Amino acid sequence: MVLIKFHSFLLGDVEDPDIYVAAPLYDWQQTTKGKWVMENCKDVAYIISPSFESFGYVVNIKGKLDDKLAVEYYLRWS
Repeated sequence: MVLIKFHSFLLGDVEDPDIYVAAPLYDWQQTTKGKWVMENCKDVAYIISPSFESFGYVVNIKGKLDDKLAVEYYLRWS
């Protein structure tokens, strides 16, 4: 199993980042990469952390893939 950061994006300084993260997450899930990840990774999670550079939040989408699927992921989107 390999832990991979699939995508990362910034949110502005919002009052409730859990609400504002929904639209960018949905947009990412509709891309080719997002669809592949959602089909092949069983434990996709997003982590919201403060971003001190932008005074907002940074959102990282991570998950674990089996070794074979991880190789395929890196070959497609390295």
